[in-house]
Amino acid sequence: MSERHTAATPVRRIEVRDAFADAAQPGCPAQFVYLGRQPILDRAGALNAYELLFRSGAHNYAEVGDDAQATAQVVAHTLGGIGVPAVLGPHRGFVNIDRALLFNDIVHLMPPECFVLEILETVTFDAPLARRLSELRRVGFQVALDDVSELSDELIEALPYSDIVKIDFLETRRAALPELAATVRGHGKTLLAEKVETREDFSLARELGFDLFQGYFFARPQVLAAPRSRSLRPGLLRLLALLSCDAGIFELEAELKLNPSVVVQLLRLVNSSAFGLGRNIASLREAIIATGTRQIARWAQLLLYANSGDLSWRADPLVQLAGTRSRFMELAANWLRPSDDEFADAAFMTGIFSLVHVVVGSTPRTALEKLGLAPQIREAIVSGGGELGVLLRVAEVAGEGGDAASIAAAPDAPAGFATLTPDVLSELNLSAAAWFGAHVVEAST
Repeated sequence: MSERHTAATPVRRIEVRDAFADAAQPGCPAQFVYLGRQPILDRAGALNAYELLFRSGAHNYAEVGDDAQATAQVVAHTLGGIGVPAVLGPHRGFVNIDRALLFNDIVHLMPPECFVLEILETVTFDAPLARRLSELRRVGFQVALDDVSELSDELIEALPYSDIVKIDFLETRRAALPELAATVRGHGKTLLAEKVETREDFSLARELGFDLFQGYFFARPQVLAAPRSRSLRPGLLRLLALLSCDAGIFELEAELKLNPSVVVQLLRLVNSSAFGLGRNIASLREAIIATGTRQIARWAQLLLYANSGDLSWRADPLVQLAGTRSRFMELAANWLRPSDDEFADAAFMTGIFSLVHVVVGSTPRTALEKLGLAPQIREAIVSGGGELGVLLRVAEVAGEGGDAASIAAAPDAPAGFATLTPDVLSELNLSAAAWFGAHVVEAST
């Protein structure tokens, strides 16, 4: 990352919404979400991009305890809390990302044309990472290597899988800079000089052929803020209770009218191109009919995982995990039994409810006691039993980047599961992530 230190610096707060005109009141930081951004300039001095930085409050310095959580909040605040147009405009945003998040499909919540994945220097380069970076670059992401300070074998190995190399001007020996810059440039990569703090460093970087520049010499980070959204969870719980009882359209309409925030999400969902309706839906009753109770139930279940604390539901890792896992299980069930819609529906439900205990802070057994789930779904989650239990285990391991194929091919696995080969599982994972990313991002913009 490009911040030199954590000492407090003067805040330049940008107003991004009319509701923020009066600014945050001292002592009430929970009412707002915060984000830092630092300009990245080109050789002509024009704005090229921003690096997006974690901020827990209006103070202009980072207090990061967990890299993955910090990145998740940066993404959440950019996509949902403040909004991509207000944060980035027409430019790209560089986002710090560690190994765990690289292999987590939260990255697919970010539009590739808007974000650059900035690989932290702590990430070890190996064959799985190379494959993952290749996948992400194929779908349009640019990859930047962060905090490079020496010419190493690992750097040479990683260059084919990157687009931009950020060279740290505070850490790199001046005598080593020419060879380092020439090597990176010789591989056709964009050179970015970071932590440039003096005119001399800027001149040297230009002479060595650097393309982009970032540092305190040009600008310190700015702090952006926006009012925090309220949680949707109470209304969703009531809606799910009605759906579980096969409530009619009039009952659903009456409940939804009491929850404007849920209605907004429903209308955004049904009006998105993901539904392919070719027309906008304005009426609440029309939205219910067009969407169908089955789809409403699925998205209500997914939105239930929204974090009522700091993260927007659109980029909360728990929402992402529940969504991709349930879709993965549905796709896998369709692969195993192409004509069995009931099995696919049960697989989706198993994936969704496999994490509900996290939401309510309980055990799986206790959390599922009063939900009225089908016995095979409850058994799969609580004890891992039955075909759905094995499929859930496959989904869990596949989501963690583990050897899920060995579970599917085990001697005691259900018949047909051996067809879930590594190639099939990889394709299902990517399809699940793409489905979730496309629906959530479109439905929330």
